Amino acid sequence: MNIQSLIRENIKTLKPYSTARDEFKGTAEVYLDANENPFPTTYNRYPDPLQKKVKQRISELKGIEPEKIFLGNGSDEPIDLIIRAFCEPGKDSILISEPTYGMYAVCAGINNVPVKRVTLDPNFDLDLEAIKQALDGSVKVIFLCSPNNPSGNLLSKEKITELIASVNSIVVIDEAYIDFANDDGFLPVLDKYPNLIVLQTFSKAWGLAGLRLGMAFATKEIISVLNKIKYPYNINILTQQVALEKLSTVEEKNKQVDTILQQRSALIQQLQTLSMVQRVYPTDANFVLVKMKGARNIYDLLIERSIIVRDRSTVVLCADCLRITVGTPEENLKLIETLKTL
Repeated sequence: MNIQSLIRENIKTLKPYSTARDEFKGTAEVYLDANENPFPTTYNRYPDPLQKKVKQRISELKGIEPEKIFLGNGSDEPIDLIIRAFCEPGKDSILISEPTYGMYAVCAGINNVPVKRVTLDPNFDLDLEAIKQALDGSVKVIFLCSPNNPSGNLLSKEKITELIASVNSIVVIDEAYIDFANDDGFLPVLDKYPNLIVLQTFSKAWGLAGLRLGMAFATKEIISVLNKIKYPYNINILTQQVALEKLSTVEEKNKQVDTILQQRSALIQQLQTLSMVQRVYPTDANFVLVKMKGARNIYDLLIERSIIVRDRSTVVLCADCLRITVGTPEENLKLIETLKTL
């Protein structure tokens, strides 16, 4: 596949901004090149624009070369940059399979890029035939969320693989919840598909949602395009420092994931005993989608009792559904005991 043919013409010819740290990459005693305040305040210097130390550690953990890693302000930044890099406003389009994460369509709307919408099948899996019918020459990027949000399930790996191999489009697989699934995701086959981009995040399993740090993995060619159009210093010093510290605590992260998975199973069992619950959908994430009698009313009653879940009742295929994040054992117990009283 010729990735260059998918990139917007103005992006191909764009001359990126060159920072002081792009022009000098070594170590010196005196820095007088970036118009910084010279007095040491811990944060008076600009951060590494390419986050090399963080990427090196991620590379060691994921088995992916640092040059194939992009770090963004949450996963939302690479989502936005991917659309800006490949989609001509008002001309090209993206394709999503609903229900799915809402920011794909929002970022497309901000960039004046039309959205083609295909509904997942009743089991929240890809409808390949419907996707193929929706594809035309305008579709530059296909966004897939696996495990999917809000349904929680992994999408069929066989269907995703067939799609990646058969389209002349960029395929983005958002694996924000992959740490909670018994699956390796698509990083192991990243080198096999030049049109594949995999998104992951520090917000879920790593417990750093407030840090706002997302990861994109792709070919060096695609990553170089994202680096070309990102803001010069998009990841600040504090974020890079905390990420490096957290990346040295893999065992702690894994223990928390194990606890969440144990609590997920317990929560599902408890929910299934309640008369108001009509169905608990299979999940590979750190949340469950639950179909309930009078879901909106239950949502409001839970708010009155200071328990907040997510009402997904108006989302396609999710009528009368609440999305419930797996909390601590104490939080999950309070939820179940409260539901029993309603």
